[in-house]
Amino acid sequence: MIEETSILIIYTGGTIGMIADKETGALVPFNFDNINNQIPELKRFNFTLDFHCFEPIMDSSNMDPVVWIELGQIIKKNYEDYDGFVILHGSDTMAYTASAMSFILENLNKPVVFTGSQLPLGVLRTDGRENLITSIEIAAAKDDDTPIVPEVCVYFENHLMRANRSTKYNAENFNAFVSGNLPLLADVGIYIKYNRNIILKPNFKKLKVHEKMVTGVAVLKLFPGISKEFIIAFFKIVGLKGVVMESFGSGNAPSEPWFVNAIEEAIDLGVVILNVTQCITGAVEHGKYETSVLLEKAGVIGGGDITTEAALTKLMYLFGKGIEREDVAKLLRKSLRGELTIN
Repeated sequence: MIEETSILIIYTGGTIGMIADKETGALVPFNFDNINNQIPELKRFNFTLDFHCFEPIMDSSNMDPVVWIELGQIIKKNYEDYDGFVILHGSDTMAYTASAMSFILENLNKPVVFTGSQLPLGVLRTDGRENLITSIEIAAAKDDDTPIVPEVCVYFENHLMRANRSTKYNAENFNAFVSGNLPLLADVGIYIKYNRNIILKPNFKKLKVHEKMVTGVAVLKLFPGISKEFIIAFFKIVGLKGVVMESFGSGNAPSEPWFVNAIEEAIDLGVVILNVTQCITGAVEHGKYETSVLLEKAGVIGGGDITTEAALTKLMYLFGKGIEREDVAKLLRKSLRGELTIN
């Protein structure tokens, strides 16, 4: 007898799970026990769909590492009982949560698909219906009993992206996410066309779920006219362990002595500084221009083509492992979950 495919759908919160109240018209969360009334097409899936709802549900703006760890524990608890997982999440911080989960879930061999919507399920023109249906189909997809997409990913408006390569770039269009430095894992039209050369391969090792993310990290976005006082105050943040520095273009920053000195002093005090580009597409290349040479000499780590979301959550994850600063620096230069292109 063939075992029935089973998918666990986890609703954390966000627009996709909202419906208009019949009396007030205000958007309120709906009961997922009645989801077949909203999406009757789900009945046509000939496998088991179960639901787990956060209580209380969360606006994605309130997401933090504590919730990420909780989400990892939910997957750990249910990992052996389901073939795949679909996580419904608000789009605003989805790329952060999805990137974090890629690091928290080590040796993942099953699909974990994040999705959401720009319009609530209870709205006639919602994009949530198609996003949810296709995410379920992707989470259940197998070849010879092996999941086709055994990694954490984001599905939005016909595009399946690696989680730690995705960024939300549009607040209004249905096509809200982009994978600037990695081709799509799948392009969805009449058919789901998987890019199998890009998708991570299963390693069939036992899942390891990490339980600590250190929050002593921050993002420093450079801008023309940034002041010495601002930089000095920034690096005096209590408990600061790591910085994702969003620099210009291919990794450039001001070359004034006061700026370089502030960077050197922070690194001497043990702060890890990872240089990423502000651009959606492209990479940091230390040495391409003279200004980035100064950063390299100061001890700044080039982040290559990693996204800010992946860089930030990777730092949280690595510091959470309790390893030495030198080991953190080494691992930042390596691709752990496909988050970085290694040439």
